[in-house]
Amino acid sequence: MKSFYSGKKILVTGGAGFIGSALIDELIRLGAETTIGDNLSTGSLKNVFRVWNKHGFFCKKNSKGYTTNNKHKLVLVDFQDFEKTRDLLKGYEIVLHLAANIGGRGYIDTHPGDCCEGFSVNQNVIKAAHLANVDRILFASSACVYPNDLQKNYGSEYLLKEEDAIKNNWGNADKEYGWAKLMGEITLQGYNKQYGLKGVSTRYVTAYGPWENDTHAIIALIRRAVEKNDPYVIWGSGKQDRDFTYVDDIVSGTLAACEKITDASSINLGTSVRYTMRESVDIIFDILNWKPKKIVCDKTKPEGVKTRALDIKRAKKVLNWKPKYTLRIGLAKTIEWFLKEKPRTVDPLLRHG
Repeated sequence: MKSFYSGKKILVTGGAGFIGSALIDELIRLGAETTIGDNLSTGSLKNVFRVWNKHGFFCKKNSKGYTTNNKHKLVLVDFQDFEKTRDLLKGYEIVLHLAANIGGRGYIDTHPGDCCEGFSVNQNVIKAAHLANVDRILFASSACVYPNDLQKNYGSEYLLKEEDAIKNNWGNADKEYGWAKLMGEITLQGYNKQYGLKGVSTRYVTAYGPWENDTHAIIALIRRAVEKNDPYVIWGSGKQDRDFTYVDDIVSGTLAACEKITDASSINLGTSVRYTMRESVDIIFDILNWKPKKIVCDKTKPEGVKTRALDIKRAKKVLNWKPKYTLRIGLAKTIEWFLKEKPRTVDPLLRHG
């Protein structure tokens, strides 16, 4: 069966990042003609070249970035510049907008001003998509759009529903990063109402997998276990839980949403299953067949909200999608990659490509 994406010209903003490069990999497999738009502030050329090499492409450098022998491209661009953003989006059928100023919980908590760049970036990309007459745009949003009061109790069993983000015209997103994502969703809805711009916002929650780095919890926890840190440090109380979602499930859900939803509504992509940080590290220890003598929960470090998991009933119904990877399977695949690649360490309080 011919793929919906086969032959389509698709721009992925932030395509040199962790999730963006995974999407590029799958889109190439599905027969799309892809362009990456990135300023490489959080993404990296290594991610791009890795995907291109996997598909047997060779590339050459030009004044704007890089081009492969199969028309796939990387264009270096700062999406805070509207004129350059508008020029780049011309001629594309689909835009997957993932570009964001992000570096994990440590970065979110310590770089509030930098996270506000998302307001201008999202406005520029969505407005440019409208002016360029793209067929549709997908906005990569986040579970950080949800109100903090629904995520304030350890051990909660409540699953966050799409409609929880704003009730009675009231919102309470998770810090500046969450507000930038929530306003990006509202901007897309505004352009859909006024101009008919087709699109969807996909809400991700604690994505992890190969090619991520230490700025996000899972890779940091794996590194400490691989390096046999003892005492072994967990940020926060260790009682905070998350809905960990493997990157391949994020990719399949994202592409299904872009194909099937065009009314600018939002949809959750998660697992609906909670694991505390302590439970997660126990799985990591078991896979590596190692355990420290002492575990320290450092409450001076950021832990974010106390609980977070998504209701995915809408994704199951509308997209016929559900996650394939349990946390244990996803962790095993990520650890296998980590042991093979031995990725360099980075400062978890900063953002890195």
